[in-house]
Amino acid sequence: MRLLRAFTERRRSPLPPAVTEMLLLADQQVAITYKRHTAARRFTLRMARDGSGFTMTLPRRASMMDARAFALKSEAWMLKALAKRVRPVEIADGAVIMLRGVEHRILATGKVRGLVVHDADARTLHVPGATSHLKRRLVDWLKAEAAHDLDVASTKYALAMGARFRKLNVRDQKSRWGSCSSDGVLNYSWRLILAPSSVLDYVAAHEVAHLREMNHSMRFWRLVLKHCPDSRNAKTWLKLHGNRLHALG
Repeated sequence: MRLLRAFTERRRSPLPPAVTEMLLLADQQVAITYKRHTAARRFTLRMARDGSGFTMTLPRRASMMDARAFALKSEAWMLKALAKRVRPVEIADGAVIMLRGVEHRILATGKVRGLVVHDADARTLHVPGATSHLKRRLVDWLKAEAAHDLDVASTKYALAMGARFRKLNVRDQKSRWGSCSSDGVLNYSWRLILAPSSVLDYVAAHEVAHLREMNHSMRFWRLVLKHCPDSRNAKTWLKLHGNRLHALG
C-alpha cells in the first residue's frame, strides 16, 4: 500500500517549470523552451508560431542533458524551419496586411482626429492620427473587429449547440488560437481577424463545442463537424498559413 501511495504521489507531483535557453545556430542565437508534459513519451520539437524560437516537449523524467543532445541533433531541421518562416510585417503607412483573409493596404490620413475607416472595395484601411500612434490605433481597431466577429460567431454556435458562455476575451495568445475554461470563459487570439472568415468561424465552433465536451473525443468532433462542416479546410489553412498571422508586428 505504501508503494502504491508513493507511486501515486510521484505521478501527482507538479511538473518542473519550463526552462528557456539560447542555442547558437549558424551564428544566430535562437531561444529553445523546454517543457515537460505528463503524457509525453518522447522528445518533440516545434517552432513558435511567431517564428521567435522553438519549444521542446519532453517526458516528465527525461534528463536535460538528453534534451539538449536532441536539440543539437535537430540543428539542420531547425535551420530549415527558420529559413522558411514568414518575414515579419510592420504596421506602417503603405504596408499591406491581411484582413479577413484579404490583403489591404494601410494608408495614414494625416488627420489629427477620426476613426479607422475600412474601404472594402478599395481594400484599404485609413488610419488617422500621428504616425507614432498609427500602430496602436490600427491594432486597437483590429482587436475590436475581432471581438465583434468572434462574439457573433460564438453566440451563433452557442445557440445551435445548446451551450452558454459567460464571458469572451480577445488577447494576443501565442500558443493557441482559442481556449475554453470550465467556468464558461472563451479566450481567442485577436489575430484571427486577419484570417479568412471561415477560419475564425471554425475556431469559434471549436471552442464553443468545448462548453459541451471538455475534451477532444469523437463526440466532440462530431459536434463540431455537425455545426461547422468546413472545419477540416479551416484546420488545414491554420496549419499551413497560421504563422502569417503572427508575422504582423
